[in-house]
Amino acid sequence: MTVSDPVVEEVVSTIGRSATEIRQGLIGRRGTVDEENPSGETQAEADVWADDLLADRLGEIDGVGEYASEERADVIDCGDDPAASDAYAVAVDPLDGSSNLKSNNAMGTIFGVYDDALPARGEALVAAGYVLYGPITTMMIATEETVAEYELSGGERTVVDDDVTLPDEPVVFGFGGRVPDWPDDFREYAREIEDELKLRYGGALIGDVNQVLTYGGTFGYPGLQSRPEGKLRLQFEGNPIGYVVERAGGRSSNGDRSLLSVQPDDLHDRTPVHVGNDELIDRLEAALE
Repeated sequence: MTVSDPVVEEVVSTIGRSATEIRQGLIGRRGTVDEENPSGETQAEADVWADDLLADRLGEIDGVGEYASEERADVIDCGDDPAASDAYAVAVDPLDGSSNLKSNNAMGTIFGVYDDALPARGEALVAAGYVLYGPITTMMIATEETVAEYELSGGERTVVDDDVTLPDEPVVFGFGGRVPDWPDDFREYAREIEDELKLRYGGALIGDVNQVLTYGGTFGYPGLQSRPEGKLRLQFEGNPIGYVVERAGGRSSNGDRSLLSVQPDDLHDRTPVHVGNDELIDRLEAALE
C-alpha cells in the first residue's frame, strides 16, 4: 500500500526508514537520564535519542507544520502553518514501552498524522500506525481506506497483509494497572473476560495491541482508583491506536465513547484506553455505566 497523500506517505516512509536505525540505536542506550518527560516519567537514554532523531527528520518534511512528542513539553513549529489546508501535525511516542529496555522485551514507535493543529481530536487523524520492535521489525499503517502490515528491513517496507482486519472470534486479552487499583466495576468486567480469553500482557502497548489485532480480543488500560484520568496519553497513544483498531473493524473507547471523539484540553492529556472487538468494548461500556 502506498499512501495517496504525498506528505503523509513521506511521513510514513521516514518513520519506516528510521525504524531500523532506532532499533539498532537501542544498543548502549538502556540507561536513564537525569530528566523526566512532561508526564513525570523518568526518561531512558533511548527515549531522548529516538525523539531527537524523529524530530529532526519529520520536521524537515515539506507539508509538516508541527511535531509533538510524548518526550517534549511543547509542540515544535516546523515552519509550515499547521492551520493551512495542506499542512499536517505529527504526534509521536518515539519509544513506547521503554521500561522494557532493561528486561529486553518488546517496544515500539507510535505515530499519528493530524489534519489539525495540536492538541486535536482523533477524528482529525488522516493516518496513524506503529512500528513493533519484536523478533521481526514490523509496521502497521492505517488510513481512511485500509490497514496494512509490513515487515521492515534495511529501510524498505515489504507487505505482509494489505487488508488487516480484526478476527471475528476473540482469543486474547491484556489489562494494565495494578489489580488492587482497578475500580470495582472494571474488576468485575475483567473477571468475566479472564474466564473467556487467554491472557497476553507484555508491558508495552504496541506489543499488546498487536496481539489483539492478530488474534482478536481486547486490550485495556483503565482509569484507576489512584488515577481516574488513566495513564496513557490521548494524542500520542490513545488516538493513534484507537484509529488503527477502528479502521481494522474494531472499536476504541475511553470507557464511555470512542477515543477519537474525545476533545483534548492539553497536549499531554491522559485517558483510559480500551480497544478490541465490538462486542467486548460494548460490554466494557455497559459495565462502566
